[in-house]
Amino acid sequence: MKPSLQLRISQHLALTPQLQQSIKLLQMSTVEMEQEIERYLAENPLLEREDDGPVEVYGMAAGSEPRAERAETEVAAPEAADERVSGTGDIDDDRWTSDAGTFTGAGRDEDDDGETRDIHASGTSLRDHLGWQVGMLQLSERDRSLVRFLIEALDDDGYLATPLAELWETLPPEYEIELEELEIALRHIQNFDPTGVGARSPQECLGLQLAALPDSPERTLARTIVARHLELLAARDYARLKRLTGCDDDSLKAAHALITSLDPRPGARYAQLEARYITPDVIVKKLKGKWTAYINPDAYPRLRVNRLYAEILARQRRGNGNLGGSLQEARWLIKNVQQRFDTILRVTQAIVDRQRQFFEHGEVAMRPLVLREIADILDLHESTVSRVTSQKYMATPRGIFELKYFFGSHVATDTGGACSATAIRALIRQLIGAEDGKKPLSDSQLSEILGQQGIVVARRTVAKYRESLSIPAVNLRKTL
Repeated sequence: MKPSLQLRISQHLALTPQLQQSIKLLQMSTVEMEQEIERYLAENPLLEREDDGPVEVYGMAAGSEPRAERAETEVAAPEAADERVSGTGDIDDDRWTSDAGTFTGAGRDEDDDGETRDIHASGTSLRDHLGWQVGMLQLSERDRSLVRFLIEALDDDGYLATPLAELWETLPPEYEIELEELEIALRHIQNFDPTGVGARSPQECLGLQLAALPDSPERTLARTIVARHLELLAARDYARLKRLTGCDDDSLKAAHALITSLDPRPGARYAQLEARYITPDVIVKKLKGKWTAYINPDAYPRLRVNRLYAEILARQRRGNGNLGGSLQEARWLIKNVQQRFDTILRVTQAIVDRQRQFFEHGEVAMRPLVLREIADILDLHESTVSRVTSQKYMATPRGIFELKYFFGSHVATDTGGACSATAIRALIRQLIGAEDGKKPLSDSQLSEILGQQGIVVARRTVAKYRESLSIPAVNLRKTL
C-alpha cells in the first residue's frame, strides 16, 4: 500500500475564547461571578469598576414609568425597589460603547452589618463554655484534667457518644485512673450549663433537664414517661401511655407539653454555624397589572475600560501587544457580563409570564413547566436555559426562589389537563394543616380528597410528596 495525499472537506464546531467565557459566566452563580470578576480586576489593568456617580438600575429610570427594554420580554423596572432589595437611579441608554468600553449597572452594597447572627456561633463554642465552668470548680488538677478529657469527647449536640469504658481504656495505664473517677467527672459535666449536656442518650438528656425543674405533678409524670415509655410517646400511642401510667387526658397533655418544651440537643446552640447569604439576580413586581422582572441592582456589576489606557492605545499606531490584548479581554468580559444578565432577564420574564398564576394565588396555582417550553419560546437551546436557571434566584412578594423551582413534573387530571407536582404538594400541605389532630388524614384519604378535586394521584405518590414536605405519617401526627 503506497502512501498518498488526500483532500477532504469537513465541518466542526470550534468554541472561541469569547464564547467559552460567555458560557462560563452564564452558568456561574452571583457569588462565583463576583469572584471571577475580582480575579479579572486584579490581573487586567485596563478593567475597573465604575464606583462613582449615581447608582443605575438596569431597565429603569428613577421616578419614570416602566419602559420596554426588549420587545419580546417587555423588561421594565419599578419606580422603587421592594422591601427586600432596593436601589434606583438615572438610566443610561449607552450602557455599552465600543470607544469607552463601559457597561454600567448597579454597585453592590458591601454593608452586611444588618444581618442577624447567632450569638454563640459568632462567639463562645460549647467546649470553651464548659471549660470556663471547669475553672470555677474547686477540684484537684487530676480531677480537672479528667473533666476536660470528657469535654473533648462530647459531640456538637453535647452528648457523650462514646461509652465511658472505651474512653477509660484509651487512658495511659501509668496514670492508674479508675473507671469510677471518669464517672464522677461526667457527673460534674452533667451539672454544667446548658442543662442536659454530657448525657449519653436522649432519655438521660431529657431526664437531666426534668430533674432541674421544680417539683410538680406533671414533672413527676414526665420523668416516668421519659425513663420508661419515651418510645410510646414518640409513636403517639396515647391510649397505651394512659393505661400504663394510669393518668388521664389532662395530665398526659400537661406532661407532653413539658417534655416537648425541653431541648434534646443542648449543645447545638453553641455550634459554629456557617451562614449562607443569597443575593437574588432578579426582582419581580406587579406593575400596572402585569408581573414584570428586572435585574437586581445589588447583583449587577458596574464595569468599564480604563479610559486613560484606552486613549493611550488609540494614539499609538502599532500599539502595545500586551495592553492591546488586555483591552480586548476587558471588552469581552464587559460584553459577556451584559449578555449574561440579558439572557437571565429574558428567561426570567418568560418564566414569570408562564407562572403568573403562582404570583397571584401561590403554590396551588403553579402550572407544569419544563425547560424545553422556555427554550422554544425564547429560541434558545435547552442547555442554555438549564445554565440560566441553575443557582440563579428571583426575589418576589412571596419570597426568594431559585429559578429551577418553577419547573416541575405534572400529574394528569380527570378533565384531560395537567397539574404540577408543586401545586399538589401545596394542596397536601393545606389539607394536612386543616385536619383534625385527633383524626389525622391517611395517605389513602388524601388521595381520595384530591381525586374529588379532579386530580388523579395514587396513594404511594401522595406518600412520596408528603415525605418530600417533611410531614410525618398519620400515626405521628395524632394529638391528644
